[in-house]
Amino acid sequence: MSTRKISFASGEFYHVFNRGVDKRIIFSDNSDMDRFFRSLIEFNTVEPIGSLYENSRRDCGGPTATEAKLVQVVAYCLNPNHYHLILEQLVDGGISEFMKRIGGYTWYFNNKHGRNGALFQGKFKATHIDSNEYLLHVSAYVNLNERVHKLERGGPTATLVKSKSSWEEYVDEGVRGVCEKDIVLGQFGNTREYESFARSSLESILQKREALEGLDAFLLE
Repeated sequence: MSTRKISFASGEFYHVFNRGVDKRIIFSDNSDMDRFFRSLIEFNTVEPIGSLYENSRRDCGGPTATEAKLVQVVAYCLNPNHYHLILEQLVDGGISEFMKRIGGYTWYFNNKHGRNGALFQGKFKATHIDSNEYLLHVSAYVNLNERVHKLERGGPTATLVKSKSSWEEYVDEGVRGVCEKDIVLGQFGNTREYESFARSSLESILQKREALEGLDAFLLE
C-alpha cells in the first residue's frame, strides 16, 4: 500500500489514516497527542505558518474567520499507534499539503525520544467517501474507534495513553473542538439520535472485525 491509487478532489470527503511503522507507538504520552492535535488546527491554513513555535503567539491558533483553510476536519481519532481522520478537501491539493505539514510530527517525535528513521508506515492511506451513507458510517467508525480496538480505559487492550477523538464534540454541545460536525449532525434531529446511530453502527463494525480476524485488513488493525 505504498502507492496511493486515488486523487483528491475539492468538495469531496476522504478517510485518511496511518499507523506506526511495525505498529509501534506514535503517541507515547499525552503531550505527544496534544502536539499532533495542535497540528490539525494550526497547520490548516492555505498560507503557510512555519512551525508551531513560530505560530505560538497567535491568540487561538489555526485559521481565523478570514483565513482560508486547506481542509475541513469532520472527525478524528488519535490512538496510541495509529490515527484516523475524515477530511473534506477545500482547495486543490489541500489534503496533500495538510498531511505534508502534519508529517513534521515525525521530526518532533524523533527529537523528543532520541530516535531516527521513519515513524509512520509509509505514506498516509486514504479512501474516497463516495456516498452520504458511507460518510455517516465512517464517522461512527472514527468517532468510536477506540472501542473498535477495545482501547477504552479499563478495556483488555487499554494503554497508559488514552485515545483522543471527536466523539465528545459530537455528543456534548458544550465541547469546543476542531470539527465541522454539522456536516454529519445536521442530518439528525439531535445529538442523541446521532449517538444512537453511531452505537448501532459500531455493533456491525465489531461483527465485521470478528469475521475478518486473521486477515490482512489494514483498516481494522
